Amino acid sequence: MLLVRLICVGKLKEAYWRQAVAEYEKRLGGLCRFELAELPEARLPQDPTPGQVRQALEREGGQILGKIAGTAYPLCIEGEQTDSPGIARLLEGAMERPGAVSFIIGSSFGLSQEVKRKGRCLSMSPMTFPHQLARVMLCEQLYRGFQILRGARYHK
Repeated sequence: MLLVRLICVGKLKEAYWRQAVAEYEKRLGGLCRFELAELPEARLPQDPTPGQVRQALEREGGQILGKIAGTAYPLCIEGEQTDSPGIARLLEGAMERPGAVSFIIGSSFGLSQEVKRKGRCLSMSPMTFPHQLARVMLCEQLYRGFQILRGARYHK
């Protein structure tokens, strides 16, 4: 069974985000080995300088790189946009190879360049979403992708 690792910087503080992710984690349980890795967000001052942001992203990036399993898909606004069948194709390709696939969501400042270079960058949309919402949306799309591969009616 494919290992799907979701690597996220930061914790979900609100119960409704945690409940939504837990629901998709439960649904994904029979379709893959799903792992969620929550990494601590680097602390920054109220108005950080670009240098402070870069250093924080590099610290977070080092933690992320240590958690990546298999093929990496960092999520960033400048990444390649794909649709739900495209996510299904990514999962299908990952299932053809032994190992794992990792999807990466950074902090509110994004991801380090090193993490972006580690894999194929994907974008959910040209719009900007809070990383908490992005986590729920990605979990739903992973579930939808597996349902597409199964030929289930979930995806209409």
